[in-house]
Amino acid sequence: MKLVFFNDYRLGVLKKDEDRVVDMTLALEEIPRVGPGDYMCRLIERWDGFKVRLERNAIDLPGIPLSEVQLRAPIPKPGKILCMAANYLENGALSEPRPINGFLKNPSGVIGDGETIHLPAAEATIFHHEAELGLVIGKKARNVSEDEASKHIFGYVNFIDVSARGLGPAGADTFLQGKSYHYFAPMGPYLATADEVPNPQDVAVRLWVNDELHQDYSTSDMGHSIPKTIAWLSTIVTLNPGDVIALGTNHQGLGALQDGDKVERESPGLGRLTNYVSDPRKREWPRGIDQEMADRVAGRI
Repeated sequence: MKLVFFNDYRLGVLKKDEDRVVDMTLALEEIPRVGPGDYMCRLIERWDGFKVRLERNAIDLPGIPLSEVQLRAPIPKPGKILCMAANYLENGALSEPRPINGFLKNPSGVIGDGETIHLPAAEATIFHHEAELGLVIGKKARNVSEDEASKHIFGYVNFIDVSARGLGPAGADTFLQGKSYHYFAPMGPYLATADEVPNPQDVAVRLWVNDELHQDYSTSDMGHSIPKTIAWLSTIVTLNPGDVIALGTNHQGLGALQDGDKVERESPGLGRLTNYVSDPRKREWPRGIDQEMADRVAGRI
């Protein structure tokens, strides 16, 4: 099933042909919530009690043409966004994965399909796109084993980890300055339940800038598997329904984001997320792939 928020954050389900959305607001009236972010998280938490009802409504009701609605971020304010750091083998350039590592990203940086990434005035050396597969937690997880990990997955979503380079003291951990500005967490256009992605460990991840393909890799290149990632994170923080895990990126294909760009992120079964870039300072960097970054991360320089 493919879940969306649309217009004034009404919760809907895409019909099978994906050209119409069925409004499920009335079908979910008994779910307590204080806002859109809480709404989706509570639905995920109570999924077993609502799944059949939503499936039937998606078949029986005609829905609204997708062209007539504005899609929103499917999880507008997750409790946590956890990002895996340097979690790919860079198309086999690395013979073994780096030590497992990650960081927290600002949940209020989430934006949805059609929205704009506003670059901050901060003196970054460059702003990069990082196309990632986003995983959404379905059941509370704390100290779970790798064998149990898949039971805690609700679904998947397209995710872009927008990154600012060169901020903060040299040699210091700069994840806060580099990763958590407003608008730095685009996701969408919808949230697909886990059954829509039969093999998450072999998903094509693609990203275009101004119609030029930059990133094109498979999650099969992941250094630390999805079950290992969930198990490891659950030893540090309690994972709750609606939390998002961004599973890292392959750096072979990163490029600059700058004023006027159109960025598109797509994976099979997850649709296409489109965002735009605005920079009041109109800064410019070389177009295309940042080869120096690709070579450095792959250990070629």
